[in-house]
Amino acid sequence: MAVWRCGCAAMLLVLAGSVAAPVMAQQGPGNAVPQVSVPNFATLVKRYGPTVVNISVVHEVAQVGLALPPGMEPGNPLAPFFARRVIGNREEISLGSGFIVTSDGYILTNRHVVADAQSVEVKLTDKREFKGTVIGSDALSDVALVKIDADNLPVVTTGDPQRTEVGDWVMAIGSPYGFANTVTAGIVSAKSRSLPGESYIPFIQTDVPINPGNSGGPLFDLQGRVVGINSTIYSRTGGYQGLSFAIPIDIALDVKDQLLKSGHVVRGRLGVSVQEVSQSLARSFGLTRPDGALVSSVEAGGPAAQAGLRPGDVVLAVNGAALEDSADLLVTVAKLKPGSTADLTVWRDGGAAHVGVTVGTLTAVASDGSAAGKGVLGITARALTPAEQRNAQVDHGLLIEQVSGPASGAGLKPGDIVLAVDQAPVSTFTQFVDQLRQAGGNAALLIQRGNARLYVPMRGE
Repeated sequence: MAVWRCGCAAMLLVLAGSVAAPVMAQQGPGNAVPQVSVPNFATLVKRYGPTVVNISVVHEVAQVGLALPPGMEPGNPLAPFFARRVIGNREEISLGSGFIVTSDGYILTNRHVVADAQSVEVKLTDKREFKGTVIGSDALSDVALVKIDADNLPVVTTGDPQRTEVGDWVMAIGSPYGFANTVTAGIVSAKSRSLPGESYIPFIQTDVPINPGNSGGPLFDLQGRVVGINSTIYSRTGGYQGLSFAIPIDIALDVKDQLLKSGHVVRGRLGVSVQEVSQSLARSFGLTRPDGALVSSVEAGGPAAQAGLRPGDVVLAVNGAALEDSADLLVTVAKLKPGSTADLTVWRDGGAAHVGVTVGTLTAVASDGSAAGKGVLGITARALTPAEQRNAQVDHGLLIEQVSGPASGAGLKPGDIVLAVDQAPVSTFTQFVDQLRQAGGNAALLIQRGNARLYVPMRGE
């Protein structure tokens, strides 16, 4: 029994099988303190622990070194002048987690767990091991689908993240630092979090201890239903510091279904850049609340431009669903089917209006799920408009709109302009993808960031 005190009151925490309603515990004559039960996760672990797997991945990693001419010792003062650059590869093993979603061996995990995989090994809690095949992956959601050749496997039960409340208890099972079947618990700290470079995912934030190796593992609620995939932590050290983020399970299941159906994921887009509506901006636009997404720019010829949307519009709702902040617009539209019509409630010139938009297709570099497990970049980009070319003082290039996974790790940022791949200029997204594929291994992207230009080393497809 542990006691938590705030001021002069005391709250007693008592282990129990499930969360119970607060009861009054007598502390003395005339005194009472609230007694709250906290969950005992043992039952959940026994029932659903076997659905969680340990994933071991072998990567081939590029490495750069220096080679000296035969007979020249490293200590020779002339060595730096005669050394030549050598590029090679080495194998590297990484660990992650996953969970079984069908009894015939389909497993959900993070894309970054299995990206660039030369081989995938899946280990069950009963110590059986299987070779895994990456069926497909999606860079924007960081979700991947793996298949093992097995039957009659235990499967998870999935829940509804929308019904999960801030303050609810949740539990994670995974393999942090390779310690398989590790159980940690905490509460939901916030919902619909938008992270830098991950604008299309409304993350579930928790204080569940998550560390490297937990990636791809399930986040359970107290009924044993999976509500998310543990994916990201915020840390200054690389280890857990109280900020963990999970991909909502409904998004992951949609990715799974699309990968099984067509091998790739399709999302909707408007072709706009948006920003938050602050209190001062809300007042200047005549809004009573700082809600919605303020359109800061409109892509020429894009879906929004064709519908008449313009900078300065504030999108308040999509198909009647209100938007609390700017990230909600991207997330909501991404879920819509390209080619469908979306009804936008727009605040313009001091009043609300309705704008019908034919939803476009969000294009991103995505995995084809081939057995070779080729890497993906996780880049969403489009051709520069004439006005953007003039502002950047270039005559070609692609504007990066979103980055995730390897692209984010390499230092690419939204707003960067890709001018060339391995010295070959790119003006269209198709050229960009083709150049990356031709690069095969390492590719150098020439980037313009503000007024500066730099090369960013990347791995092509």
